[in-house]
This record gives sequence, structure tokens and C-alpha cells, in this order.
Amino acid sequence: MVLRLSAAICGVGIAFLCSSVAMARSEIGVTHSPTVDRAAFAGTIVGAASMYNPYRPGYREGGAETASGEHYDPSAWAAAIQINLREDFGGVRRDQSAGYALIEGMNKKAIVKINDVGPLKPGRIIDFDERTMRYFDPTLQVGVIQNVKVTPLHGKDWVPGPVAETESN
Repeated sequence: MVLRLSAAICGVGIAFLCSSVAMARSEIGVTHSPTVDRAAFAGTIVGAASMYNPYRPGYREGGAETASGEHYDPSAWAAAIQINLREDFGGVRRDQSAGYALIEGMNKKAIVKINDVGPLKPGRIIDFDERTMRYFDPTLQVGVIQNVKVTPLHGKDWVPGPVAETESN
């Protein structure tokens, strides 16, 4: 009898906890899916990354002009963010300065300019230009890099490119 009562109380507690979490998520508009996961306070978005290059055969997404009005440059350190994430990266609109992000994946880090947006393929949160993709995947054979962390960076004084790992003593 005591065991049943304990199990019932435990069940009620779990149900209350789950409903509280669900209500809190609905109130703050946070969604959780297997393809996009936001860290609660850091603003980091985790998901899949791929590459786009409108000048290469087979890469149909995007065009030669980016959302910021710049022309696509395959040798830049740049990327297009999922369109519904546009505001997290400074808006990314024509005649506005681009936003920046710290990208972490494949045991590497880089700062990239977010100068484009797009309705990326399902499950993808960012499309790298060719140079950025070659940094994370030198052979361009991986295609889609899973579990990439994308953290918006505040300010406009960032230098795009690889981020050196610092040694801790």
C-alpha cells in the first residue's frame, strides 16, 4: 500500500513537472526539435550546416546576390542563416551591415559573416559559402555537417576566419 502511494505521488510529481515545462516553453515561445536546439541563455543554435554556391552545378539554393546586397563570394568567410533566424543575426537586410557568428563543428571554430538568409532545406540552420565549408570539410565530401553550433556575435568589429584554440595552463 505504501509502495503504491509512493508511486502515485511520484507519478503526479512527474506529470506536474512535465506540464510546467510545457507551459513555460509555450509562454516564452521556445521550441525544441531534433534539428534545431537553442541553448537557454547563450543564444547558441545547434543544427545541420551545408554549403551553397550559385556558381557550381547542382547548388540551386541562393542566388548571386545575398540578402545584404553583397554579391556571393565563394572565397569569403560567409554564410546564409535560416530565414526564421534572421533577427537573431542583426536582421540581415539589404543595405545593412551584416551580422557575425561563431561557428563550432568538426572540432574547429570560425567567425563568419552572416550576409544572407534563405529557406534552407529542412533540418539545416546555416549554409556556408565554399571557403567556410572547405575549412570545416576540406574535401567537400561530407555534404551536411551535423551538430554545428552557431552563436550570434554582437557588434560589427569581428574579423572573419578561423579561431585559434587557446591552451589552458
